[in-house]
Amino acid sequence: MALILTAHARFRMAQHAINGAWVEAAVRQPERTALDPQNPALTRAWRRIPERGGRVLRVVFRPSGSDIVVVTVVFDRGARRWLP
Repeated sequence: MALILTAHARFRMAQHAINGAWVEAAVRQPERTALDPQNPALTRAWRRIPERGGRVLRVVFRPSGSDIVVVTVVFDRGARRWLP
């Protein structure tokens, strides 16, 4: 199963210095997941990133056959309050 990054995801990763390994870890071993409320075909995954002071990375993705398409990535400021 391969991760495919959209142009938007690559742009956000470059813009915010987000490591590809962090994105992969969030997708494969998330601390929490939920369906996207606006588009149930998308899944949101959250994972803390110790290398960034425990900030929480949110990755939005969808399956595409046996692959996973990463739509966007962002550090989620609000997630620290409710992520266990």
